[in-house]
Amino acid sequence: MADGSVERARSFGSAAGRYGEFRPPYPDELFDVLEEASGVVLAGARVADVGAGTGIATRSLYDRGATVVGVEPGAGMAAEFRRRHPRVPLVRGDGDRLPFASGSLDLLTYAQSWHWTDPARSGPEALRVLRPGGALAVWSNDPDVGVEWIADQQDRIEERFGPGWYINEHPRSQGGLEFTTRLLRWSRRIGVDAHLAKLATHSLFLVGRPGTEEFLARERERLLRLFPGGTVAEHYVVDLRVARAGQPKRPWT
Repeated sequence: MADGSVERARSFGSAAGRYGEFRPPYPDELFDVLEEASGVVLAGARVADVGAGTGIATRSLYDRGATVVGVEPGAGMAAEFRRRHPRVPLVRGDGDRLPFASGSLDLLTYAQSWHWTDPARSGPEALRVLRPGGALAVWSNDPDVGVEWIADQQDRIEERFGPGWYINEHPRSQGGLEFTTRLLRWSRRIGVDAHLAKLATHSLFLVGRPGTEEFLARERERLLRLFPGGTVAEHYVVDLRVARAGQPKRPWT
C-alpha cells in the first residue's frame, strides 16, 4: 500500500465503536449465493474472515453455523469485535501473513478488506491455507450509483476530496485464483444523521482531511432538503467475487 493508504488503513481503530454501530450489514441472500458460488456449505465449514473489523461479516458466518475465526490486525477494532461477539474466536493478523496451517480452511473470506492487502502476498497465502476445493471469497457493500441521490453525493465527495476517496480494489484472477463475480442489490432505510455517521467512518474522513466537518454539515443540509422526513434509503450493490482453490495457475504480477 502507498503511504496514504497505510495511514487510512490504520485510522479505523479510533472509530471502532461508530464503525460497528453505523456500517451496514450484508443481506441474507449474500450467504446463500456464497454457498452456491463457492461450493462450501457454511454449516460446519472451517472459515477465516480476514480484516474482520468489528465482526459484521464474521458474525453472519457464525450464525450460519460456520466454525469461523476472525482475523484482525488493529487493536481498536479487535477490542470492539471481542466486546460485540465474545463467543466468536478472534486472532490478530492480516492477509499477507495468515496465522493458519497449510490446507486447514474450507473458506477464506474478506469483507471490505481485500484492498488493504498486498495481492502478491495475500493471493499465495490464500492458496496455502485453503484445502483443495476450498474457496476464497471477497465482497463489499458498494454505493449504488445507479440511484441519483447517491451518485450526486459521490460526485460531491470526489469534487471536494479528489477521486479515489472510496478505496475498494477488487481482486483479479491470477496465480491459481480464477474469480467469478456475482452482484446483489439491496437497500436499508436509516436516518440522515445515521447515514452521515456511517459516511464519517470511511477512512477518508477518519484521517482528518481539512474541511471534512464542514462538508458533512453541508451534506446534512442538502439531505434534509431532499428528504424532509429525515430518512434516506441507502442503496448498495454487493460485489461478491469467489475463486476456488485448485484452479490452473497463472503467474502473480
